[in-house]
Amino acid sequence: MAGVDRISLLPLEIKISVLSRLRVKDAVRTSALAHSWRHLWTLLPRLRLDCSVEWLGVREFGDFYAYNTTWMERVVDLVSSLRGPVLDFQLFYRWVDRLSPSLLLRLLDLLLQKGGLQMLDLHNFNHACRAVISLPGFHALKVLKLCSVHLVLPTGFRGFNLLTELELLDTQISSEDINLLIHTSNNLTSSVRLWLESAKDPLSVNISFPLLRHLKFVITDSIERVSMISAPCLEKACICHCDLYNYTPEKLAQVTLGLVTSVSMVSSLTLGFNALKYFSLVTLPFNFTFPRLRFLRFDLNVDTMDKRMYDAFVWLLRSMPFLEELEIELQGDEFSQTDRVAILTRELLAKKHDGFACLDRSVRSVAIYMYGLKVTASIGMAQFFLLNAKVLKELKITYWADGMIMPSMIEELQKLEIVSSDAKVVIFDRITGKNTVVCL
Repeated sequence: MAGVDRISLLPLEIKISVLSRLRVKDAVRTSALAHSWRHLWTLLPRLRLDCSVEWLGVREFGDFYAYNTTWMERVVDLVSSLRGPVLDFQLFYRWVDRLSPSLLLRLLDLLLQKGGLQMLDLHNFNHACRAVISLPGFHALKVLKLCSVHLVLPTGFRGFNLLTELELLDTQISSEDINLLIHTSNNLTSSVRLWLESAKDPLSVNISFPLLRHLKFVITDSIERVSMISAPCLEKACICHCDLYNYTPEKLAQVTLGLVTSVSMVSSLTLGFNALKYFSLVTLPFNFTFPRLRFLRFDLNVDTMDKRMYDAFVWLLRSMPFLEELEIELQGDEFSQTDRVAILTRELLAKKHDGFACLDRSVRSVAIYMYGLKVTASIGMAQFFLLNAKVLKELKITYWADGMIMPSMIEELQKLEIVSSDAKVVIFDRITGKNTVVCL
């Protein structure tokens, strides 16, 4: 009884803080602790609801949920029972075919009536079925995250003036609505992640973020054109490809290159696609530079290797005069690896290289990640950097494939003439967790 009394004497803000750290179903059950806890959960300011199997029991929440309704109806009833404003609302659901669109709209209206919503996260795990939603005027909204929905902006939409973070993943939207959403969200500062799909016409996206620091953009079949109007504060950019069924490689290369060159002022750039392959299909701009770039990561599929990719690789290095860290992800399989990688590395090692300012004065770290490849497939690439990077401190090769590091490979690396006396080579086996340091 004394324990119950001590619990009852806790200040209200502490009780709410405790409840906020529990799963919602456990927070509801605290009504049985003591009289002072009864229905206290209805003051919860933050809800994270996940339609996992454990939520499906009819009596999961005791008498409050003793009637036989669908899971979404329970969510609506739960939100309608809350007495205070809902600041953060996260909904992770899977069975979209069981969701009535009217229930989802009713849920959004309830959140609007509660007032004060700052974070909205609706995540649908069934990518084959998107619910159509129209966002009401959440004037206090700071974070908006939507996944696998069809977003339609309401008539007279004026934007979210306080929005700092935007994430639209696998989200269907029209060109007019995405450009209106971008144009009216002038306070986006933290990050924007856009993976957009079109319900009908191809998308033409105009990016303008005066305060944004981090951008991730996924190029899909639906993207016809991307224009970077303004992003003066952008520091990090990540550009990827996904669901490319109808694009011709040349068209995709043009769209991709246009977006990559428009983020030239970033300090960190990740190219989550087979960069050299697509860049080899287009005319690359002469004397183009990334004057602030310090970090670059790009993917390279060895099954698509050809000699044209050499020029794209040279263009990348020459366009980044102050690059300090370089990460290359080599992808392929054990059946085609060595010969395909050699197509590029033979070109690199056979020709004299001039004009690589980054290799002369700034590249200090190179990491090569091997997916589905044996570590021997990276030796030509390693040779190139050891022979050309004058201030290199560390070259690290990470691989996942089975197979021992052969002594002959280490001997081959040790025989190389290196230009940086401080350089060391580390080979890391992700399967065993073992590091092998090669003494040069």
